[in-house]
Amino acid sequence: MNRIAHWIGGAERAGASGRTGPVFNPATGEQTAEVDLASADEVAQAVAVAKEAAQAWRSASLAKRATVLFKFRELLAANTQELAAIITSEHGKVLSDAAGEVARGLENAEFATGIPHLMKGGFSEQAATGVDVYSIKQPLGVVAGITPFNFPAMVPLWMCTTAIAAGNAFVLKPSEKDPSSALFLAKLWREAGLPDGVFTVVNGDKEAVDAILTNPEIAAVSFVGSTPIAKYIYETGTAHGKRVQALGGAKNHMVVLPDAELDAAADAAVSAAYGSAGERCMAVSVVVAVGDVADPLVDAIAARLPKLKIGAGTDPESQMGPLITAQHREKVAGYIAQGTAEGATVVADGREADVPGDGYFLGVTLLDNVKPGMDVYTDEIFGPVLCVVRTQTYAEALKLINDNEYGNGTAIFTRDGGAARQFQFDVNAGMVGVNVPIPVPVAYYSFGGWKASLFGDTHMYGPDGIHFFTRSKVVTSRWPDPGTSSVDLGFPTNR
Repeated sequence: MNRIAHWIGGAERAGASGRTGPVFNPATGEQTAEVDLASADEVAQAVAVAKEAAQAWRSASLAKRATVLFKFRELLAANTQELAAIITSEHGKVLSDAAGEVARGLENAEFATGIPHLMKGGFSEQAATGVDVYSIKQPLGVVAGITPFNFPAMVPLWMCTTAIAAGNAFVLKPSEKDPSSALFLAKLWREAGLPDGVFTVVNGDKEAVDAILTNPEIAAVSFVGSTPIAKYIYETGTAHGKRVQALGGAKNHMVVLPDAELDAAADAAVSAAYGSAGERCMAVSVVVAVGDVADPLVDAIAARLPKLKIGAGTDPESQMGPLITAQHREKVAGYIAQGTAEGATVVADGREADVPGDGYFLGVTLLDNVKPGMDVYTDEIFGPVLCVVRTQTYAEALKLINDNEYGNGTAIFTRDGGAARQFQFDVNAGMVGVNVPIPVPVAYYSFGGWKASLFGDTHMYGPDGIHFFTRSKVVTSRWPDPGTSSVDLGFPTNR
């Protein structure tokens, strides 16, 4: 049985807690590895190593940091397929999705290569007579990331690239369900020339999480996961004096107006709802069909579902892989049963789909005539289940989104520019797509939702990421009058 260790001080380090967790291949249901689960003492030891490394790394020149980031970016690009295969083997998503995940993470490495520009402050000459005032950005020291199973490479790259470029040491606690990607990234960082200890991986469960949240040497914690855990991370971390950004769950709505291009909207709904088996916080889980577009839209979506090939992520013909665990598969299946019992119209039932018998597979589900208040509408299912809610007007559709507790992402499909502009003005969500179903911002903007989808003050990566992983210092300086200097400056001293 393969044993997955921690990464501390630039090398793999076997766990000493005596506790391990199983790692499975979701396509077969077979256990492929055991991952060491860190104790609180092990986390403390890892943080101590990171603290020592941080003191030296913050003194590294911006040119040196940029050089490491450029090299890391090149290594990430060169090893995309190998990293994608690791993701697929432990998460289950198809290889094309896994490669796409790496590509989106790579964009953040590219953004971070611009750190000499991103760390620039401001300068005001002669704020008072003979007085200059300027601002500088400085790293926090040791910072940490706690990341989810659904994007085991991309989300860590959202965090660590910016944090490290800014001069911090970064401690990563990946999901114990698919931890191997984190170790692969660690090896790329080492090959890129990052000093030992600046990037650390501690595998673990709640004990490791709590140790990170309470460790006084960790200045900031970045998190992505469900809303209940995000709230816990935020409250616990801030109670211990940390800067915290905690991104939570979602219930993303896609509004389709009667004038929308029907085929484009149907294609978008299918890819956004069922890609990566719906296990992503930006998945579309509710289509809001406005007016008389509802019937043709549901028919168009339904017509596409039999063409989706569900199978192992390693099969190049597969378009959707398995869910992450058997327990999660049963949970999602339970929502389908609940939606049926509550009166939703079952257009396609994933429990009846012809899927591989081994592994944690579930077919795609389409539920029509879903009403607010149904569990399938209110809860984040995190699986291949798409709900259709019918409204008569744009105003009703907008109210659904704005009344929802989540505010992560949303989209509108229309040919009317005025309607699209009004929607982006009206809607209460952090990320908006116009004829784009999954509006994940490019790396030079920042990612984050509103309401119960975000705890904290800043979004992730991009400019907000630089702000989160640095703190500003303002310097006010006055120098002696040149006339008192021992150096002849060559101009009158009585100016």
